[in-house]
Amino acid sequence: MNKPPRKKNPTLGIAVFIVVAVLLVIATLFYNAIKEKREFDSENAPAASISSGAAAATATSAAATAAKPASGTAQ
Repeated sequence: MNKPPRKKNPTLGIAVFIVVAVLLVIATLFYNAIKEKREFDSENAPAASISSGAAAATATSAAATAAKPASGTAQ
């Protein structure tokens, strides 16, 4: 009539521990990658704006040169 007490299965606890540990490692990797990307972008943002300004100036001068008619062409 008396049933013997059920023994706990430690496999489930270990499996949960391993899954939680792996998720923490993945979350840490994503956090570090995002943090490094933001640092990289903040350090290199002024250089990008300067180069885009230089590109805009080059495009403006190219447009001004193209607006002038070449000598010797029929108008």
